[in-house]
Amino acid sequence: MTLKPVDAGSPAPVRPAGALPVEDYAVIGDEHTAALVGRNGSIDWLCLPRFDSGACFAALLGGEEHGFWRIAPAGGAGRVARHYRGETLVLETEFHTGEGVVRLADCMPRRSGHASVARVVEGVTGRVAMRMDLVIRFDHGWVVPWMQRAGDHLHGLAGPDSVCLATPAQTRGENFRTIAEFTVGPGERVPFVLSWHPQFAEGSCGGDAVRAVAATEAWWRDWSGRCGYRGPWRDAVVRSLITLKALSYEPTGGIVAAATTSLPEDLGGARNWDYRYCWLRDAAFTLDALLRAGYGEEARAWRDWLLRVVAGDPAQLQIMYGPAGERRLTELELGWLPGYEGSRPVRTGNAASAQVQLDVYGEVMDALHQARLAGMIPDAAAWALQQVLAEHVEQHWQEPDEGIWEVRSGRRHFTDSKVMAWVAIDRAVQAVERFGLPGPAGRWRKLRTQMHEEICQRAVDPARGCLSAPTAPPNWTRACSCCRWSVSCHPATRG
Repeated sequence: MTLKPVDAGSPAPVRPAGALPVEDYAVIGDEHTAALVGRNGSIDWLCLPRFDSGACFAALLGGEEHGFWRIAPAGGAGRVARHYRGETLVLETEFHTGEGVVRLADCMPRRSGHASVARVVEGVTGRVAMRMDLVIRFDHGWVVPWMQRAGDHLHGLAGPDSVCLATPAQTRGENFRTIAEFTVGPGERVPFVLSWHPQFAEGSCGGDAVRAVAATEAWWRDWSGRCGYRGPWRDAVVRSLITLKALSYEPTGGIVAAATTSLPEDLGGARNWDYRYCWLRDAAFTLDALLRAGYGEEARAWRDWLLRVVAGDPAQLQIMYGPAGERRLTELELGWLPGYEGSRPVRTGNAASAQVQLDVYGEVMDALHQARLAGMIPDAAAWALQQVLAEHVEQHWQEPDEGIWEVRSGRRHFTDSKVMAWVAIDRAVQAVERFGLPGPAGRWRKLRTQMHEEICQRAVDPARGCLSAPTAPPNWTRACSCCRWSVSCHPATRG
């Protein structure tokens, strides 16, 4: 998904039968889960209480009947301008209409209990008629909740889930949706708070949405202010770091690859995977980015998550885990969802979690190597794990695997897998030579040389100086004919 930090203004999108273009969504989150907010003021995706939970708003993968929450001018807007408030994850949308201008602030406050979404409508100029439409559908757009009113609050219950909408705006039920119609003038504010808690547990409902937005903005400004980068690309760097932080699962330190599932590689295609999990392949790059920016605490939490989830038999190392380290990520197809622009099937879970991908061992070894280079407090358990991983690579690096592209047509030999296996052994050697850790460095050096020679013989194009399709033997193959890896920038060459 492409996130635009600033949208200078364009005509308001007319809601089609399905979702908006992905570039018309922005993300808000609370380090447990995240929501996608469209330029039309509609939250079309939100999983509660975690990234990998069932979605209560799933219009992204279907239509309005699968759940959404829209707040927008009743008569539409001629122009919409959006931006995040400075270096934060508080989203601000301005609707420009013939009657005036209205501002909508959206955020997910930091959790002190259960999850919530705070939305504040504020009049800027003129008097603008507004409309709120709320359709809650638990379990990825499947389950219609029982709605009941308690004073100023509206509760939705179904199975294990319970949500509560708190707002001073008058609401009514109509065709299995909740509607509110109101008008705002200059300086007037109408707050909305949607809270979630387990149906069987007592949860808080409501709260001061205006204060929640202010507190969330202050927290993000403080966090972003710790960024050590002060170069010409600061805006892009900070926004990237905020996105990483937004995709972090705060209780464990894991970082998911995306907040969504089943957005297609090609519109109308079937390669629609669930990315709401933590890939080990991302570890080295994530650690490197956080450490370079001065976020040692986050990097340490990610390293500790990594150590916990990969503990055990190295033969059982997975390429990905759940946010809390779950191993069973059973893949299912959700037949009731038509998919983004008709891209079926919609999936939850990911069968690739059971694949063998030898490159992962190199990425784990490099992640821990980068942490050590950055001066993180040494961890004896980390080195013990690395030795076991190195021994596993030593025994299995010449075997075929599913590779970085997670092919589902059978195991093959991939150049990238062999290179990253070399990385694993190289980092083991460096741990002994540079940091004085105990280990059979002589044996590993010999193996590293053997691996290097074989990779250069079979998978390097000498004319271009890059890793390429192997020339011999024929059972070695690259994963994708459109990719070329420069020797100078491949992860294997990083120190």
